[in-house]
Amino acid sequence: MQLYNTMSGEKEDFAPLDGHTVRMYVCGITPYDTTHMGHAMAYLTFDVINRYCQYLGWQVKYVQNVTDIDDDILRKAKELNERWDLLGDRFIRQFQEDLNALNALPPAVYCRATEEVPTIIEIVSTLIEHGMAYEHQGNVYFRVKSDPEYGKLSRLGYAEMLDISGQRGADPNDPLKEDPLDFILWQASKPGEPTWESPWGQGRPGWHIECSAMAMRYLGEQIDIHGGGGDLIYPHHESEIAQSEGYTDKKPFSRFWVHIAMVRYEGEKMSKSLGNLVLARTVLRYHSPDALRLYLHSHHYRDSFEYEDSGPAEFEPMVDLLRSAMLIRGAEETSSLDLEPQKEQFMAAIGDDLDTPKAIGILNEMAKKLVNAAEAGHQIEDARASLRTASSILGLRVTR
Repeated sequence: MQLYNTMSGEKEDFAPLDGHTVRMYVCGITPYDTTHMGHAMAYLTFDVINRYCQYLGWQVKYVQNVTDIDDDILRKAKELNERWDLLGDRFIRQFQEDLNALNALPPAVYCRATEEVPTIIEIVSTLIEHGMAYEHQGNVYFRVKSDPEYGKLSRLGYAEMLDISGQRGADPNDPLKEDPLDFILWQASKPGEPTWESPWGQGRPGWHIECSAMAMRYLGEQIDIHGGGGDLIYPHHESEIAQSEGYTDKKPFSRFWVHIAMVRYEGEKMSKSLGNLVLARTVLRYHSPDALRLYLHSHHYRDSFEYEDSGPAEFEPMVDLLRSAMLIRGAEETSSLDLEPQKEQFMAAIGDDLDTPKAIGILNEMAKKLVNAAEAGHQIEDARASLRTASSILGLRVTR
């Protein structure tokens, strides 16, 4: 299996560090305005990684988090006049229902940031002891200049990072910071906000530290795959690396960094902030889950693409073909169709950095050959097993 590693900028051979268990952490949702096509593309891509790793004989310990306390959550709750925690619960249920409908395998651990405060406090305290963080008036900041490698994932310069961090929620003008690029690990409480006890007073964790805490608590200090959307490379994943490796005395945090390209809609990046969301549950009122999966996977995960409302409908005929391949009857005592070579081609495509567009083309040809062979009176049961195995990697229900 080869995966593109954002850290190296190249495709690399992948195998779990210990030879048998893939430890994979994927940044999850902030639970409001979910599940849109950008979410679906991201989590279905990691679902394919999960399934393919299991096909290769590895166990997968897949951890996905929920950022259930966040400035955006609090703002949305105020806008809707709803309790922040009940708002989060509602959208977490919606997200899980949507991913279930799309036949995504559930994570082994589905953790919430609000339940990890003790681990967060432990990591922040250690960073302060190491001189990599400092407290000022109840806020704790990571001292970016304490890490000379900060920027190694994103390959951005100081000015670029400062500009992007300001666009994504940080305050470069915060007078409590030693350096405008320093990022918050723990923030002091504000009136009306939920808070937790800490050595620095009442407050709540910063965004980046939540994921470091959850990844290390459930997967250990070094993991195999860390993933998320491409918009998380900076500042989120860059900052995760700095604080995690600062905590563990420079033990490499993740061996592979896998990022999903953005999904656009009507010329803009599909995002909650722009309000141009196409929701999975809306699409599933009109199209089958398999057609939606095939449409999304017809784009390579590292290529940004424009979501088309007519896209899923284009794959309904393939879903019908696969259904026919599962139902059609062949002969019992004549020559049999062998689809193993095509199945191996399919698996090779998936193993080549998840070339799902190529794999879908192969799967389509396998289904056509099977139907034609059955109509010609050949045995097809072994071929059907090959088709079923291949389609399971893409999480299709129709061939189960």
